[in-house]
Amino acid sequence: MHPLVKTSLATAATAAAGSVATARSTESLWYESLDKPDFQPPGWVFPVAWTALYTDIPVTTGLALDKLPEEERAALKKALGVNLVLNAGWSWVFFGTRNVGASVPVAAALAVSSADLVRRVGRAKKRYGVALSPYAAWTAFATVLSASLKERNPGE
Repeated sequence: MHPLVKTSLATAATAAAGSVATARSTESLWYESLDKPDFQPPGWVFPVAWTALYTDIPVTTGLALDKLPEEERAALKKALGVNLVLNAGWSWVFFGTRNVGASVPVAAALAVSSADLVRRVGRAKKRYGVALSPYAAWTAFATVLSASLKERNPGE
């Protein structure tokens, strides 16, 4: 099976798992009651951004896997797996358990992992890393947003 198919299936599974957790809470009274910072984007931005990112992730990593030497391929596969677990995990921690505080370190780990993916795919071709860099930026922003939500909602 071509790496692009494998990365697409893995990313689709991640998106589905995260969506299940998110759908349960984004319109709930709990989520609506959170004190949100002024820099939080409007709700419609999140599905647009994640749709673009969930397209970008499998394409860039799949293309990189096809170009990298075998030893770097194995490391990228492992890094991608960890990243996708963190990706879905954040949704389950924040929305599934409604634990804003615990979501902050998960978001931070996801941001570090995403930056590492950018570095790894950039080894295959610099443009793959450039193409994946919005994912690292978005997850870094998500970390800042999660930390702000925790600060503004200390009991959550």
